[in-house]
Amino acid sequence: MTKTPGQTGATVLVERRRRHTLYFLEYAEALRPVHLDTEIDMTRVLAHRTAARERGVRYSVVSYLLHSAGRALARHPEANAVTLPSWPSRWRAPRTARFDGVTAKLALDRTVDGERTVLSALLPGLQDAAMADIQRQIDRYRDGDLSDLPEFRGPRLLGRLPVPLGRLLFGAVLRSPARRPGIFGTVSVSSLGHRPVDGFYSTGGTAVTLCLGRITDRPVVRDGVVVVAPVMRLSLTFDHRVIDGGAAADLLGELKVTLEGFDDGEGSAGSDLRGADQDLRAGRPMAAGTR
Repeated sequence: MTKTPGQTGATVLVERRRRHTLYFLEYAEALRPVHLDTEIDMTRVLAHRTAARERGVRYSVVSYLLHSAGRALARHPEANAVTLPSWPSRWRAPRTARFDGVTAKLALDRTVDGERTVLSALLPGLQDAAMADIQRQIDRYRDGDLSDLPEFRGPRLLGRLPVPLGRLLFGAVLRSPARRPGIFGTVSVSSLGHRPVDGFYSTGGTAVTLCLGRITDRPVVRDGVVVVAPVMRLSLTFDHRVIDGGAAADLLGELKVTLEGFDDGEGSAGSDLRGADQDLRAGRPMAAGTR
């Protein structure tokens, strides 16, 4: 007896719009992810953001991470890399591809053709991109009609192809180091900070995946005094086949220092904060009786 959708035991095919995600997750089973995280004092970032807004310029929080990550990965080329599949045989020596430029693969939760789906926006040239350039690229994906953008033709094609052909095409693209940055990026970035999510971990198929949680007021210690400051949890997942924990920890630590002392060179973070030691920045004292 055939069961209709919604009945217990009924099965349905994976929607075509999610097939590229399915193929990616099948590939990601071979990764060896290890997860790190840290908390970032976002006082300087928010001060810069407020100053920009007063000038009529809007920056997303994720733009600050992309700005910092591009420069950090340029200084750590071993982490701006990916392990290539050992096709056609497991007997073939493993290969790691390193990339000259930094291209972020930014996960987007958007509605396309009336259906909610996750797509990957590509932001190249992050190693020397200005904040305005990064935000311009994000706005293009945020405000544009994604169904018309040429970079999403690949996922749409994968959804239309029969599953065996889709898997073959996806695997063929993965094996080309020259095509990887233009399709999968060289670093993956995802944010759920617009929801009540403090932190999360994901694997984007690159050596390093960065995930942003929400910004919330939390107690921090500055110069021996407990104060309230805006804090964001940043997680870094690394593929252990490409880099080791020490290198990943160095990168995460550099991102923390860069964001907590954010300065894009445009002079908009506020002279009272610029160049100040992070432990000497002003904070809001905790309420009396709070430890």
